[in-house]
Amino acid sequence: MVGELNILSEWIPEEMLPGTMFVLENSRESPDRSDPYVAVLACPACGTLGLVTRRQVEGFVSVICGADTCSAHYWIRDSQIVVRKPS
Repeated sequence: MVGELNILSEWIPEEMLPGTMFVLENSRESPDRSDPYVAVLACPACGTLGLVTRRQVEGFVSVICGADTCSAHYWIRDSQIVVRKPS
């Protein structure tokens, strides 16, 4: 699993490798309506693209990969990926 985020400044799907994030246009300007999606993130384990919310990007809520074959569970802390430890 990739341990650090790579932020893209331009939407280029071919460059969305595991751990890459693209912040959606105008996402920071919209009012917080039940924690809207603010970015697209490629799972740091498998590369599957998924939407993440403001609270997930800020590290308040964990992220779980939505792929059928991946169960990655992690937090975003600054620009780092922190894997959830098994309980």
